[in-house]
Amino acid sequence: MTRHLLACIALVAMLAGRLAADERPNILYIMSDDHAAHAIGAYGGRLAQLNPTPTIDRLAKEGILFENAFVTNSICTPSRACVITGQYPHRNGVYDLGGRIEPARQTLAHEMKRAGYQTAMIGKWHLKEEPAAFDYYCVLPGQGKYHDPVFRTQGDKPWPKNTIKAEGKHSSDAITDISLEWLKEGWNREQPFFLMHHFKAPHDYFDNAPRYQDYLADVEIPQPETLADPYAGPFGSIATRGANDELVRYLATSVGNRNVRRSYADDLPRLYPEEFPDDYDPSKLSDEEIQRLAYNAYLRKFLRCVKGVDDNLARLFAYLEETGQMDNTVIIYTGDQGFMLGEHDYQDKRWMYEESQRMPLLIRYPKTIKPGSRTDAIVENVDFAPTMLDFAGVKAPESMQGRSFRSICETGQEPDDWKQAAYYRYWMHLAHHFNPAHVGIRTKTHKLVFYYGCDYEGRNQTPPAWELYDLVKDPKETVNQYDNPEYADVVQDLKAQLAALREQVGDTGEDFPATERVIQEFWDYDQTDRARAEQISHEYLQSVLGEG
Repeated sequence: MTRHLLACIALVAMLAGRLAADERPNILYIMSDDHAAHAIGAYGGRLAQLNPTPTIDRLAKEGILFENAFVTNSICTPSRACVITGQYPHRNGVYDLGGRIEPARQTLAHEMKRAGYQTAMIGKWHLKEEPAAFDYYCVLPGQGKYHDPVFRTQGDKPWPKNTIKAEGKHSSDAITDISLEWLKEGWNREQPFFLMHHFKAPHDYFDNAPRYQDYLADVEIPQPETLADPYAGPFGSIATRGANDELVRYLATSVGNRNVRRSYADDLPRLYPEEFPDDYDPSKLSDEEIQRLAYNAYLRKFLRCVKGVDDNLARLFAYLEETGQMDNTVIIYTGDQGFMLGEHDYQDKRWMYEESQRMPLLIRYPKTIKPGSRTDAIVENVDFAPTMLDFAGVKAPESMQGRSFRSICETGQEPDDWKQAAYYRYWMHLAHHFNPAHVGIRTKTHKLVFYYGCDYEGRNQTPPAWELYDLVKDPKETVNQYDNPEYADVVQDLKAQLAALREQVGDTGEDFPATERVIQEFWDYDQTDRARAEQISHEYLQSVLGEG
């Protein structure tokens, strides 16, 4: 074979490789903060009648909607760490809001760059360390501000001293402006782009842009069935209610005035008095009336922030349309977790209950994803990074525990060996919203939750207990079936599955042995354990009363 022929073959191979690279899709990963799936019209929840998300709904009409996408730890920093590393919290070390991911471990960004993508991280980062693995970044410091936000970016000074301020702008507008500017001026069109576009909204407290203040102002927001009487029937357990309900006023931030330590009935009138009647006087109102007013204020502020997200996505999509990139871009929309919007009179996330554990997940890429697709396949946020890398044409590194679900996007079918359960663990025992620490398993039909109720040292205990929900018969999780003899076999089976899943994902308990001892002590939950749980309930109540 002549040198000339070899050179020609090499040139053809090079051009073919370049063509393959050019044909690879851009990847736009959009993450909002605390945007629950049931606050998206396409998911068909009680808020769908308000048409809150027409732009996001477009992704469902033109792509695929995941009904069972779950966060592994429903709190901001751990969720984001799972996405950037493809690992569970006990593997990447980000258990709570104090965690961090240094540049060397920002695996997704590194792998995208190796694959030939130009990378950018814009908006809420919340992982403390410099996002230096990205080619470009412009991120909020920590939680960031809704109005006149400051951003940390690259520059002459060391991180985090290079800053810019979006004077006079709402964060959702500012983040979108920065992404559009990068797409117009920063993106090198010789490469496909990988852009992580992260909104701060709708994280509480919900400060919407002023232009949305009249939105839903005179609308009575549909309420969840479990708001007005959250503890009716056998919902919850001694872990969430206390012995003889002695802790219901001290656990879990409430919408109404149930929780005497933290409630929206107390917070919102102080923060947003304009959302309440001019003559608002809680001393003249019933608990039910106070709860209804707080709920409407809560949801209106939340949905105004959601509308700001949706409208800004319309701007972003319009630019992709104008430049001919819309159909050449894998567009992913999700949240960093779910959110309780008054269900069971709960506010915030952290819980393993459906509204908190479920993440919205919609993906549009018309070249390979059939429009209007839906799937009930179980996916977790540790699977996001491998899936994006798969769309980029590269294999996920061995360090990632997640698995690509690209084939599910493109076929609507689960592989024969696909996971049938999601793993969950919330570690921040009693932090901020007084939620007990817990671990659990969620299948397509049932959910088993174990509230072990202690901190990293096995202290500050709340009563341990188990909860089982039949998601087919009871999708709103109103009846704890753990002690129902008819479910004894289900309990036994799910406990065995949970133990096996803990071992499979590597949550061995070795990192916090004192916590693990508490888990093992109450795992069987015999009569001795139940008696001890009642004692712990009484002891915790006394400690709370002693604080006053």
